[in-house]
Amino acid sequence: MPLLLSGQKFRNDLESAGCLAITTPLEGGSETRLLRRLRAAGYKTQISSVRGLGDPSVFLFNLHGVRPPHLGHQNVGRNGALGEVQQVMPQANELLAEDKPLVLWLLEGQVLSHSELLSLCDVCEKENRLKIVIEMGGSRVLKWQPMRSFLNEKTL
Repeated sequence: MPLLLSGQKFRNDLESAGCLAITTPLEGGSETRLLRRLRAAGYKTQISSVRGLGDPSVFLFNLHGVRPPHLGHQNVGRNGALGEVQQVMPQANELLAEDKPLVLWLLEGQVLSHSELLSLCDVCEKENRLKIVIEMGGSRVLKWQPMRSFLNEKTL
């Protein structure tokens, strides 16, 4: 397990790529060790699920509306059949307010489409302080690669 002792190779790959696809052992533990190494290196970290993410750039940087789930019979005269829109604060603006770089660790990345994964890569290129790690499923060993090369392999 020398790769988890310092996390230096992971951090170097993350800094050069900006957005990494990672597969982790299903029993867990390796991702928390990597997050702890990143925090020790001066990064802020945030773990989130990709379910319900929507447009990644809007979710991370803009004020956006979210409709609550439909719960059956409701008054359609006032709000229509869709319900009231609730305004949600952007997720990354507050975390990027300091000068520290931010690592956003996203779980369940296999549910995202090809275009959503590409837009997450584009977000990392626009904002240099933001790095994103997306878990793309489980495997027997911890493996990572740049998201763009992962997507190129997937389409071949």
